[in-house]
Amino acid sequence: MVRKYLGAALLMGSLLVSACNTIEGAGRDVKSVGNTVEKAAK
Repeated sequence: MVRKYLGAALLMGSLLVSACNTIEGAGRDVKSVGNTVEKAAK
């Protein structure tokens, strides 16, 4: 029973860590697009 909970906790932890990396990458992409639009507007 404890193994199930430990396995589930490890799985959820790894998913949270990978989600943070994905969100950080998406933020960089949005910033890059914003910079490109700003340069084109000038």
